[in-house]
Amino acid sequence: METQTAAQWREVDIAFAGPQAANAYTDVDAWVIFNHESGRQLRRPLFWDGGTTHRVRFVSTQLQGEWQWSVHTARPDHDFTPASGALITGPPAQDHPHRALTRGFVGAHPSGRSFSFADRSPAFLVFDTAWAMPFRATVEEVKLYAADRQSKGFNAVFLMTVQPDMNARGPVGRNIDEGFEIGFHDLSEGRLTKINIEYFQYLDKIIDVLLDHGITPVLQPVFHGFGWKGLDVAGPVVPPADYARYCRYLVARFGARPTIYLPCGDGAGTEPQVEAGGREIQAWDAYGQPTGIHYRPHHRNDEHQEADWLDFQSCQTGHMGDHVPDRLATMWAQRPAKAIMNGEPSYEHSGRHGVAEGWWQGHEAWSNVCAGALMGVAYGAASLWPWRLHPDEPGHGSYVLAEGAGWKEALDFEGSRYVGLVGQDHR
Repeated sequence: METQTAAQWREVDIAFAGPQAANAYTDVDAWVIFNHESGRQLRRPLFWDGGTTHRVRFVSTQLQGEWQWSVHTARPDHDFTPASGALITGPPAQDHPHRALTRGFVGAHPSGRSFSFADRSPAFLVFDTAWAMPFRATVEEVKLYAADRQSKGFNAVFLMTVQPDMNARGPVGRNIDEGFEIGFHDLSEGRLTKINIEYFQYLDKIIDVLLDHGITPVLQPVFHGFGWKGLDVAGPVVPPADYARYCRYLVARFGARPTIYLPCGDGAGTEPQVEAGGREIQAWDAYGQPTGIHYRPHHRNDEHQEADWLDFQSCQTGHMGDHVPDRLATMWAQRPAKAIMNGEPSYEHSGRHGVAEGWWQGHEAWSNVCAGALMGVAYGAASLWPWRLHPDEPGHGSYVLAEGAGWKEALDFEGSRYVGLVGQDHR
């Protein structure tokens, strides 16, 4: 039996040789049961990583002791090697830029109103919105981005895990004008069955950079509203079974790291994919990391309020430079109590210079906290969220851009400093 060591709260990656399959992403269903000597049991899904390679990623929640593990499959003719093993766990890292790797993963506080680390210390999050980073940015660019945001106090970022527009057109690649990488080769047809493994292997590297700078990725599977360029998002179109399978894949691939899940992005929350995804995340996330809904503007923001899988509700208040803290006050009154936030206040300089500029962002953040956003606050910069490569890159609507700015220039917008300070005051 194979034995490995595992520091508490640090990811362990175990590779397997799996069965031959025409499409291992859709046709192979397997998971690993981890049993700790204390009686604690955790289940983690395997994921396909190309060829006949499958992996399971696991984090020990225990400080010491031994975990015995074994592979289980939905089909008895699907064999995996190795089939079992053991892990010896040890203390967590004493110091790491990401607090969840020393204090334990974040989950909902017993009150439902906020988040806390596994050691019960409070977790207040400062979110940035770099939605298009996963399919546009290079690892070197993400290092520059993450260093800037870490220095200002940001510790989470909203991400579209794949380019969501079915009718987006452009060259395949990163750092190419109007280009983007493709997560699923059939997303343009409204399906999620033909996965691009190389894309997700690169996304691993992006997320590693974020975590090394203390930033938690917020993983949105496929957008339901505007998307990247507003060119017919796939989120409301893909079959719920496709959507749920992809949510499970995200849990399998990234869920043994600090993660937040967002099965609804810019939607109504009533789309069938949202509930299918939320339930699948709850079923396979052994660590209870936060799961939420992010709504389109001017919505009630109360769908699935009673669902066990839902930990937070995230509204947005439009992009015209209006402060609307009463939106959060209304969400605070909803029962049962859930954590709340304004996930998209007005983007700084969106559409024209001066919109939501400078201290407007600090005012907005503090207003949201006072209205009940105890889980955290968010910031957004025009040109940064669509990851405009440079100030002259064509192909984007003017309303999502800041005049004369690409994503690098947008890093320096003044308002980000004031929002970051809110998080530093809540450490």
